Amino acid sequence: MLVNGTRMLQLAKRGHYAVGQFNINNLEWTKAVLLTAEKMKAPVILGVSMGAGKYMGGYKVVAAMVRALDESLGITVPVCLHLDHGNYDAAKACIEAGFTSIMFDGSALDLEENLKKTEELVAYAHDKGVSIEAEVGSIGGTEDGITADGEVADPLVCKRMVETGIDFLAAGIGNIHGIYPANWTGLHFDALDAINKATNNIPLVLHGGTGIPDDQIVHAIKEGVSKINVNTDCQLVFAQATIDYCAAGKAAPTGENKEKGYDPRKLLKPGYEAICAKVEEKIKLFGSDGKAC
Repeated sequence: MLVNGTRMLQLAKRGHYAVGQFNINNLEWTKAVLLTAEKMKAPVILGVSMGAGKYMGGYKVVAAMVRALDESLGITVPVCLHLDHGNYDAAKACIEAGFTSIMFDGSALDLEENLKKTEELVAYAHDKGVSIEAEVGSIGGTEDGITADGEVADPLVCKRMVETGIDFLAAGIGNIHGIYPANWTGLHFDALDAINKATNNIPLVLHGGTGIPDDQIVHAIKEGVSKINVNTDCQLVFAQATIDYCAAGKAAPTGENKEKGYDPRKLLKPGYEAICAKVEEKIKLFGSDGKAC
């Protein structure tokens, strides 16, 4: 059941849990996330970066695949198809392609230009029934060519961004994309509290969910985070499961391999199962299991 993210995250905010955004890269990843969310009776967000969209054949292909799988797999939980860290053109393209939610990442722009473009996209998205996320205080690391050091957002700037009419806000609180370095000092909960107060409790988004200690995740949810993005975690477990499968000789392209483990349906299965397990683990941590409605 494809929906936009607005009501989904408002309910999460009120219920003090978070909805997981799990980025997808192909059919196996999409099936894994959808079927696990259905098993857990959890609302879920499918994140698609600009790079992943291109890799999968374009935004129209992604939207068609997700809608077809949602129907053919008999998914009953709320599913949001969301552009992750999109630029202005990608945001418009995803709205036209049938995405139900977009994120406009104007964090690399001058603030006034970021606000102006966000306001334009808010009007365009809402006219189509699409929810919109924006970013203030760049998330550390690199995502689709946008690199930042992990800033802490200014609450007053957050307030101005919310006034554009966005539905949820990604505000940097020291979080980063990818694997966290050993000298990372943790999330800035004082900043999170100040942002909450300045933005009238709009649902907040925590990017870079991989590598943040569980206790900090739980604390962030209690303090108002309603959406948590997970990507690297799934990449890591998928890669390790595939490596282990190949290292065991199961994918050997030889005549002696009677099981034909090199068949892509078998080769990708361990990674698929690893993603299912990771998504289930995260849904439990976020407290969204059984929250589908």
